[in-house]
Amino acid sequence: MAPAAKLDTQSYIGQSVERLPLDAREALAGKYIAREIYTPKTLPLQRIEAIADTLPQCVDILRQRGLDPMNYEFVRLNPAY
Repeated sequence: MAPAAKLDTQSYIGQSVERLPLDAREALAGKYIAREIYTPKTLPLQRIEAIADTLPQCVDILRQRGLDPMNYEFVRLNPAY
């Protein structure tokens, strides 16, 4: 049996969770995402800014991108069903 292909999580950065296709939601199930905390400016979009297997990894990704983790909420994605 061939090994599973590695998921390119970077292709989902900048997208809204609500607009992800079902196959993407399935592929990301169990991963943590970081998205901006709700404000009137971010409500319509709340784009994904980091995706990782753990919360500390999400925080590290945000910091590497020069973003303040205190401005983000962290959510573990569930399957789309």
